[in-house]
Order: sequence, then structure tokens, then C-alpha cells
Amino acid sequence: MTKRIFRTICAVAIGVFLVSLVLFLTVLYDYFSGVQLDQLRIQTELAAQGVQDEGMLYLEGLSIRDYRITWIGTEGGVLYDSVSDVEEMENHFEREEVRQALAEGYGTGSRSSATLTQRYLYSAKRLPDGTVLRLSATQYTLPVLVFGMLQPILIVFGAAVALSVILASRLSKNIVRPLNGLDLDRPLEGNEYDELFPLLSRIDFQQREIRRQKEELGQKKNEFETLTSSMAEGLVLLNAQGTILSINRAAARLFGTDERCAGKDILAVSRNSELGEILEKARDRGHGEAVLELGFGKYQVEANPVFSGSEVSGLVVLLLDVTERVRAEQLRREFTANVSHELKTPLHTISGSAELMAGGFVKPEDMVAFSGQIYKESQRMIRLVEDIMKLSHLDEGAADMTWETVELYALAEETVRLLSAQAKKEEVELELRGGEACVYGIRQVLLSIVYNLCDNAIKYNRRGGNVTLEVRQEAGDCALSVTDTGIGIPQEHQKRIFERFYRVDKSHSKEIGGTGLGLSIVKHGAALHGAEISLESQVGRGTTVKVVFPSSPGMTINM
Repeated sequence: MTKRIFRTICAVAIGVFLVSLVLFLTVLYDYFSGVQLDQLRIQTELAAQGVQDEGMLYLEGLSIRDYRITWIGTEGGVLYDSVSDVEEMENHFEREEVRQALAEGYGTGSRSSATLTQRYLYSAKRLPDGTVLRLSATQYTLPVLVFGMLQPILIVFGAAVALSVILASRLSKNIVRPLNGLDLDRPLEGNEYDELFPLLSRIDFQQREIRRQKEELGQKKNEFETLTSSMAEGLVLLNAQGTILSINRAAARLFGTDERCAGKDILAVSRNSELGEILEKARDRGHGEAVLELGFGKYQVEANPVFSGSEVSGLVVLLLDVTERVRAEQLRREFTANVSHELKTPLHTISGSAELMAGGFVKPEDMVAFSGQIYKESQRMIRLVEDIMKLSHLDEGAADMTWETVELYALAEETVRLLSAQAKKEEVELELRGGEACVYGIRQVLLSIVYNLCDNAIKYNRRGGNVTLEVRQEAGDCALSVTDTGIGIPQEHQKRIFERFYRVDKSHSKEIGGTGLGLSIVKHGAALHGAEISLESQVGRGTTVKVVFPSSPGMTINM
């Protein structure tokens, strides 16, 4: 804008100067031409009076330098000329000034030279005898005069241009300075131009609207960020090209980045080809969904498009943690398969024995053996069903059971009495150590924990082995430990020993009649009471399982 104002002012100043110069020279030229014609007329009057008094003698004795005198006869012939030979001169009767003088008594005229560099002025007066006396003077034309004055004109022009440039520069800066100094946040303050008031009023109104909308957007953004940042689910907003517009903390953590990744392509942040396929499905079909492994879990990724008219303007990606659901479904499938497998063997045994007995293929003396086999397998099924029911009850939180303060040492004594016959049968010495220790919990569940640990220690022991059950207080907590001198558990199996139906030696487990759910019941019962389980075992040297119950009552963990 400053350059445009500068150029305009310079052009106007130079144009005004040139026009003024032309007008000035033209007016001066016309003025001095008139003055010269007046002088020429006076000189013509004086010369006419002299010729009228003295005739040719006056002209011959006259010394003239600046004028040319011509005396023209009544027929137009030249009687005298101060410059040329009268014999060689043509008839002047048709000359403009001569005809005017003959008609009116006085006449004037002007003619340019052939080169247009000079102009001739003529003044003629009719004498009483009918002859005409004419005086002429030479005058330079306006272009010649201008060319002769070219140097001073150029000097003046240069000075005028320099002055115009300086004034234009200062004036343009002075004009633009108030505009550059406008505070667009408060445009009506410091306005020096009344002409700009309507525009600045409009700008002021728009600025107020922008500030209001900015505050609303900022408030909504803060609300959105506060809401999404506290979400456990991941949420990502993308534009149509897949660039991240917004991402909450949960999603950023899953992609291994932070919330500053906004503006980057989602596939550059997460190089997961399956995620790209989900986004393509969302763009093409209106919805994309799949379960992906992100971080250390399974997440259900759902993508839906956002439409602007009929065009997709963005995508909303939601990441739901389904790790526990997938794990639960997997456990359910495994549990169903394991239950079916565990029930299949005793059912086949019972069915086969009953079929032989019903068909009369069993001798009377073998009936007792077959009946005993049926009883044994049915008892095994009963124990299996009971253990499954216990696990299901624990999975549901045992909400119908009563929580109370239980003396764990007395519970351990009761367990020893219940298992003493089994220990004696297996030739295993069962010993109880420690003292009184109270636990706030469910008596039936605590009894199952102690019973199953001791039962396993006896079953998987060796002849002449030992099982030590100890109850004691540790730093305010209650610790229960069961140590045996049995076969031990290999290192690779120790992490999975508490899983349902998991057996280290399946053939040996079936021989001793285990259901494979004892340690799972221990694990779930301990979790229900907020207890921690630790396991130490060496193959051939024995196993120690320790359960530490917290001192704070009602502290539970859902499995």
C-alpha cells in the first residue's frame, strides 16, 4: 500500500509539474507574442509617418537591424525592401496583412518558416496615397524556445522530481502510519481517519464475535479433553486423510506416543497394517471393526466415518480393552473342554461296567469289583462337580457367604484331623506348627484353601515323607505355609500350576484321583481375601506354598 501511494503521489506531482510547465510556457509565449505585435505596430506607425513625410529618402537613410521594411505599391508590386532585391520579389497583393491593410487601413499576419523553427510577424499600414508600408519581425517558435531552455528546464524538472519523491515518501508513510498502528483487538481506539470508522466498526464487531467464539471453543475443547483424558477407552479423531486431529491419553499410551502427535498420520504413529485395513473399511463401507493386539493386551478397534454432506470429512476411532473378555472366553472354552474331558473317562467307565452287569456278562464273584469301580468313578465325578461349583461360586464373589473373623490356627487343626487318616494311609507324617492368627474372611473358603494345600501335599508326596503346616503372624499379616518333601514341580510348570485342570504329571494325577481344580480353588479363594500366594519348589526335594492374608479386613481382589 505504501508503494502504491508513493507511486501515485510521485506520478501526480510530476504530471502537475509537466502540465504547469506547458501551460506556463504557452501563456508566456502568447503574452510576449502580443507584446511584440504591439511594438511592431508602433514601429509601423512611426515608419509610415516618416515615409509619408519624406518618401523614399526616409527609407534609404534608415538603419534597421531588428525589423524588415517593405513598401508595396497600389498594384501589389514591391517598391522597397530592406532585405531583398525588389526586382526579384513577387507581387504582395495577396498577402493577408496587405489585403487587410488595404481594406481596413491596418493589418497583421504571421507565418512559419519552412523548417518550422522560426515565426514571422507582419504589421502593415495603408498610406494616404494607397501604398502599403509593412514591417516584419522574426520570432522563434515554442519548441525552439523550449529546446534552448532545455538545461534549466531539466534542472528544474530534476529538482521537482527529487522534491516530489521526498514529499511522496514522507506523505505516504504519514498516511500509512496510523493504519499500521491500528490495534485490531481494539480497532476503534486511536483512529485518525473518520472515513475508516465504518470499516473499523465492522472489524471491532467481528473481533468481539471471534473472541466469544474462541472462548466457547476453548471451553468445549477443555471439556472434551477433560472427558476424553479420563476415559479408560482410547479415542482418536482423524481427518479424511488419516491425520490425527485429537488423541486421548489412553490411545496415545497404546500407540506408544503422547498427545503431541496431533498433526501426524495415524499409520506413521502406529505401523499396524490391520489398523489401516480397519480405516479403509470405515471409509468404504461406513464401519470398520477388528480385535488387535496393542501394547500388552487385546483391544477391539472400531472406526466410523464422519460425513460432511455426502463426503467423508473424518473418522472416529474407538479402542476398547477386551483383554479380560478374550481371556475369559478362552478360559471358558478351555474349561468346557477340560470338564468334558474329565467327565468323559468316569462316564465311560461307569457306562461300560453297568452295560456288562446289565448284560449278564459279569460273574457273581466279580460283581463287587465292578460295583466298586462304578462307585469310585461316581465319587470322582461328584468331587469334580463340587469343585466346579466351588470355583463358580468364588468367581461370582461368594456374595451369599458370611464374612467373619476366623482363627486360622484352629482351622488348620481341623484340617489336620480331617486328613490324618489319608496321611496315615499314604505313610506321610502331617505336622502343625505356629500359633494363633486371626483372618477376616469366609470360613468355608479359608477351610478349602488349607484343605486343598494339605491334600495336594499328601497326594504328591513320597512314602515316609513329611507335610508341615504352619500358621504365624508376619508384620501384622497372617501367613499360612504348607511344606512337603514330595516329588516337586519343574520350573517350567510353576507359573501354570494354579490354572484349572492343569497337571504336571497327568497319568499320576489320575491315579491318585485328583480333579485338577484344587490349586485353582486355592488361587481364587486367596484372591477373594486379597491374599498373596508364593511358590517354591525343587524337583525331588519338595514344595512350599505360602499364602499371606492382609491385616486389613474386607480387602478383596476379583479374579
